Amino acid sequence: MTLQSFLGRFTLLLLGHVAAVGVAAGHPAADLIVEHARIWTVDAARPEAEALAVLGDRIVAVGSDADVHAWRGPRTRVVDAGGHRLLPGFNDAHVHFSDGGAALSAVQLNDARSAAEFTRRIAAYAKTLKPGQWLRAGNWDETKWSPAELPTRALIDAVTADNPVSIDRYDGHMVLLNSKALALAGITARTPDPTGGVIVHDALGEPTGALKDAAIDLVDRVIPPPAPAERRANVERALREAASHGVTSVQDMANPPVDYSDLGVLAELLAEGRLTTRIYVAPLITGVEDQARLGIRRAFGGPSLRIGAVKGYADGSLGSRTAYFFEPFADQPGNRGLLSDTMQPLSRTREYLARAEATGLQVCIHAIGDAAISTVLDLYAEVETAGGPRDRRWRIEHAQHMAARDFDRFAALRVIASVQPYHAIDDGRWAEARIGHDRASRTYAFRTFREHGVRLAFGTDWPVAPLDPMLTLYAATTRATLDDRNPEGWFPEQKLTIEEAIESYTLGSAYAEFQERDKGSISPSKLADMVLLSEDILRLPPAQLRRVRVLKTWLGGAEVYSAPTR
Repeated sequence: MTLQSFLGRFTLLLLGHVAAVGVAAGHPAADLIVEHARIWTVDAARPEAEALAVLGDRIVAVGSDADVHAWRGPRTRVVDAGGHRLLPGFNDAHVHFSDGGAALSAVQLNDARSAAEFTRRIAAYAKTLKPGQWLRAGNWDETKWSPAELPTRALIDAVTADNPVSIDRYDGHMVLLNSKALALAGITARTPDPTGGVIVHDALGEPTGALKDAAIDLVDRVIPPPAPAERRANVERALREAASHGVTSVQDMANPPVDYSDLGVLAELLAEGRLTTRIYVAPLITGVEDQARLGIRRAFGGPSLRIGAVKGYADGSLGSRTAYFFEPFADQPGNRGLLSDTMQPLSRTREYLARAEATGLQVCIHAIGDAAISTVLDLYAEVETAGGPRDRRWRIEHAQHMAARDFDRFAALRVIASVQPYHAIDDGRWAEARIGHDRASRTYAFRTFREHGVRLAFGTDWPVAPLDPMLTLYAATTRATLDDRNPEGWFPEQKLTIEEAIESYTLGSAYAEFQERDKGSISPSKLADMVLLSEDILRLPPAQLRRVRVLKTWLGGAEVYSAPTR
């Protein structure tokens, strides 16, 4: 080989190396560049940008198109955003992930507008089942019927003779059984109400089939658990649904009973490289010893799958009239709601909290009524008095109906309000009839929380509400109830701006799971979890947010969803 040819080949190799590491010396070429975008970063240091670069699964540059061009190499994938709005991926701070996946293939009852339609849908679905197979889920909502009366087994017995039925009210705090399921559960007119639960009876004292809160355990214990293949199918459906809505992270709040089978499915999918949503799992607080015995602490795990939190219940729900209040329901003067079974006596919850405190686990407690919220704040205050202030990031899930005096305590204890704005525009159809105008004025009081310095983390409670973040943003910014009776907003003084709502849904939710250094904004060194939208939601009138669709979703720079071309 001549010296000239050697130098020529060396020059070509050198130029190839320079191209591979990018135009700007000192750093490698990006794996992905998104350019010509309208990026809302949720980063106060640089709120808006045009382009970003991703290396591996992390963002390495955010700036103008010209700035980011320096990261381009011959193997860089370049996406032209076409001027569309790009945001950090949405982080849903409160879901029931596997249940959501199961609900997608279950009988759909939420939009049934009458008891007759409710019965027809159940009859049609029952025909698809094998004899003896349980009919589950459903998410029925009797408030959409006229008259708005609770369903009874009489509506479904004739059309479900071959199948036991346990179908959920959409709030998850009541189920309806048919006579076959009542018999399997051993529930009769003589069965006493369990602590923290109610068996609904008719005028003759017979069970109607409706069970509330802890009474649901009576039937859950006789329902066979999902087979492994069914459990995996539920999670896979949930993953696809999340990606299609730009939801890149979820915080999975357990429902009774304590069960780690879903965690096993998630670990299996992670090992296969198929976990397309980052998941923080919070098993029930009644199983706190499971994590404590292993020495697990808050946010334990890797970027895609974590545990280290526990979820408790203080009360029920407003819709099922089991939320726990200081004063009775306006339309049921003898009913203040229910304190959950795990809160009776309170010494049980104190023991759970003490174990979580000693281990360093995060605590998330469901509390909806004002008395339930106040009770949880009392318990949190006791822990802080004994152990001193530190970064515990206590959470109250829902934090729905606040006592006026408790906003200051919420802030002083640095409790995170994990809220679901869609519930406000759904419950707003009928809430004042149940609790009156004064208490309703402090329902999902987003603006008041912010004014008191309380951190908000947005979620949906899916499948109780839709997983679509556009509906959540619509709810937070308009508070326009679903019955169209409050177009200017139900208690409009509690509206948020679109910028505030996005922050609560991204950085706020990341903070709620101890991940604000890795997620929640489009910033260098953070995970490249992003969503590209069909319209610019920062310029769109809030009333039109519901029409916005997701064009692309990225998880760690990998595209996990692309909208079908029309």
